[in-house]
Amino acid sequence: MSDTTTRVLIVDDHPMVAEGIQSLLESFDEIDVVGTLSNGQEAVDQATQLEPDVILMDLNMPGLSGLNATEIILERLPETRILILSMHDSPEYISTALSHGAKGYILKDVPTEEIKQAIDAVMRGERYLCTGARGSLEPKEGDTREALTGREQTILLELAQGKSNKEVAQSLDISVRTVETHRKNIKRKLGISSTAGLTRYALEHGVLQGTSPGL
Repeated sequence: MSDTTTRVLIVDDHPMVAEGIQSLLESFDEIDVVGTLSNGQEAVDQATQLEPDVILMDLNMPGLSGLNATEIILERLPETRILILSMHDSPEYISTALSHGAKGYILKDVPTEEIKQAIDAVMRGERYLCTGARGSLEPKEGDTREALTGREQTILLELAQGKSNKEVAQSLDISVRTVETHRKNIKRKLGISSTAGLTRYALEHGVLQGTSPGL
């Protein structure tokens, strides 16, 4: 194997998607697909052993989500580049993935050749967003809403899953008072007054994990 070979791990719970990407990537001599896994927990368990340079990570998977798997893997293997694969093009979802350390975001409907372009880009140290993802992140005319920080996006996701302030605090290892402060700021920025409204917002904008099991 050449010194310039890029080791790629594919993590997607849809076998046809994973097999299609694997078939494409294996046509390039400079890419070595070191494995295809079906959920985030498998990725966390095997990443250290497989030592991938790049992980193609689906977000919506049963069990441990791609977002949480990304965070855990990067704590253990900070040099690994993670590219998110998703059908969600909402800016909140893309921003959350990037704030958790992903080096790129690709929508699943891109031409398969673009996945190779994305791998090459992150291996050069660049961030890669497919055209659809870039368009989603561009501010819309007349949209003056203040953006959520990465931590606020994480807390919104936790709250939208029905967790109490105490449960969120325990999950993120922060104080209940800090959660309450973030919660007030999130409601203020989004112009939402109720927890039900936060959940509805998360559903409508693709922030809530697992809301679209077919994606």
